[in-house]
Amino acid sequence: MKRAWKIVAIALIAIVLSVLLPLTIASILYSPEYVQRCVSWGPSDVYDYQKFPQRMIQAGSEPFFFRQGSAEDEARVRSMLESTLRIDDLDCSLEAAGTQAFIVIQNDTILYERYFNGARRESIVTSFSMAKSFTSALVGIALAEGHIKSVDDPVTKYLPELALRDPRFSNITLRHLLMMSSGLRFTSEDYPIYLDDMFSDNVLTYYYPDLRELALENTQIVEPPGLHFLYNDYNPQILGMVLERTTGQNVSYYLQEKIWKPIGMEYDGSWSMDSQESGFERMESGINARSIDFAKFGRLYLYNGSWNGRQVIDSAWVAESTQEDRSIDRAAYYPQKVLMENGYYKYFWWGNRRDDGSYDFSAQGYLGQWIYVSPQADLIIVRNGEKELPKEWGPPMSQFIRAMGKNVNKTEARV
Repeated sequence: MKRAWKIVAIALIAIVLSVLLPLTIASILYSPEYVQRCVSWGPSDVYDYQKFPQRMIQAGSEPFFFRQGSAEDEARVRSMLESTLRIDDLDCSLEAAGTQAFIVIQNDTILYERYFNGARRESIVTSFSMAKSFTSALVGIALAEGHIKSVDDPVTKYLPELALRDPRFSNITLRHLLMMSSGLRFTSEDYPIYLDDMFSDNVLTYYYPDLRELALENTQIVEPPGLHFLYNDYNPQILGMVLERTTGQNVSYYLQEKIWKPIGMEYDGSWSMDSQESGFERMESGINARSIDFAKFGRLYLYNGSWNGRQVIDSAWVAESTQEDRSIDRAAYYPQKVLMENGYYKYFWWGNRRDDGSYDFSAQGYLGQWIYVSPQADLIIVRNGEKELPKEWGPPMSQFIRAMGKNVNKTEARV
């Protein structure tokens, strides 16, 4: 009996140590606040904007409104989606798939706009990694305004302290960061968070309370830049610091003045920060807005950076950001299973090249957030949700987009 109790005691001690040891090590290596967030906040979800501090992004006085389509328009979209997805009821299926908002816009006209799972038109939804596409847009604006001289500038031109830590940082350009080919280490663990996941980069870049410090001191070069695509949340954080230093403004204010107000966002938005003390925007994620305003960002890119006669983003930057770099050796550059057959990644946008040479592109985020733009179909689709859409919906959704392209009214389409 005593031996049995001894075994139980040893097992309990081992369990306690297996829990306390990684917590203690992580607290020493990083910070107690970081460990507390990992333990108490748990896996990330679409309501994390309620946990992180945020910086407000004010809307302007003249909001833009899409035209409202007819009941026949909605019925047509509903019928097409139900047919291609092979479902009986679109609304019920979107609800069951954890969707919060689903919007289809063509020729500046809302054809379908529905909200689910307790969400309404005025409900706040979060971007997750769609924020990267906004970051890309701000880099383009900073370039046009002369704050940034070239995307081929070494990052150390703007963050010289990186070179002091490792001279090889001088080989990494802003373009490498935008292409997700910086050569920086990025370890990734699947959610939910387990204790050992606290040491992975994707958890650190999400929960760490001082992301500037993390990006400047925790980044490690593992290969020369430009060789391989590796989705890496340090890259947008580094670019965020470049934007801060070159513009002299926080990134939220720069977004507010250069995009949010000029394109007539209907509602105020916000950008989640790492902490109140640090006050740095979570560049890899965390723009919080309404779905209909996310659609306006899609429209800005659909119209090649122009907004009702005003060039908000240089059209050359929009094209450069969303068109495939055909000089890349895809087999060597992209890891297997990262992209569809004709998919590509460019400047924080996901692209899809068609056989006829045209292309679509999208801003995408965790749990199935996306702003999909199809120039050929004059189409914008926005989806926000609490979980990913079923994987089997991918090919049918592409069929729907192609079918919508055939129905586009060329007399009303953008020019």
